[in-house]
Amino acid sequence: MKAADRANVASSFTLIKGAMIEETYAVFAAWDFGSSKKENLERLRSENFIGVRTAARLRDFIFVLNRRFDPSDRDRALVLLAKSGCPIEEWKPILLWHMTRDEFLLRDFLVNWLFPAFTSGAYRVRPEDLCPHIRSVALRGGKIEHVWSETTLNRVAAALLKMSVDFGLLRGSAVKEFAGYHLPERSFLYIVYALREHAQSPRKVLASEDWRMFLMSPSDVEQELLRLHQFRKVDYQIAGSIVQLTLPCANACEYAERMVA
Repeated sequence: MKAADRANVASSFTLIKGAMIEETYAVFAAWDFGSSKKENLERLRSENFIGVRTAARLRDFIFVLNRRFDPSDRDRALVLLAKSGCPIEEWKPILLWHMTRDEFLLRDFLVNWLFPAFTSGAYRVRPEDLCPHIRSVALRGGKIEHVWSETTLNRVAAALLKMSVDFGLLRGSAVKEFAGYHLPERSFLYIVYALREHAQSPRKVLASEDWRMFLMSPSDVEQELLRLHQFRKVDYQIAGSIVQLTLPCANACEYAERMVA
């Protein structure tokens, strides 16, 4: 199945395998752009240079990595950052943004469930709270690869909350709590660039639902842009209904290269 065909498909297997942040970073740090994706993954399979403990776990990791990412095209900037030694705390939210290009249910959960729970003042969240939302995924344009049992449904719900902990949005073990998340400045700017590539209108960048994945409202985004404007890192100006946003780099890849220069 091509990436475009998977855009709205929810995979229980990849979600249950989790975020795998450190492993993905290590693989991308060693990625060879001179070789094909197949060749890079075959080298990982044969050498296991990231030290996965069992052959079965390595096989599953390679399957998930192959499904989630397109290092030569859509996710090239993400790989460039890992290869250049981008601090992992700045890389993690960028990874999350790229991951949700493929993981439909993760994006849907963050945008349409976790963010509303956060803004409503919820303090604690449990897997069972999330199950009704997952059951109604088709109402939001999603497709489930096959019928999920109650056991699978509960495992997916727990996995989504665990991934939120891994990315710093929540904290806790059995019961998850909101963690007071703050998107690092350079990660924020990267997301601005990535969104600007798809939406030339500054208003659309501000209003993008993608910010909800980082528990940010449009007003939060605007406040951060105004702060960065003061430090001359962006040019953000408002005059009535006119909004102007000028960025010093041409695109996310160019900004990624500047991040680690």
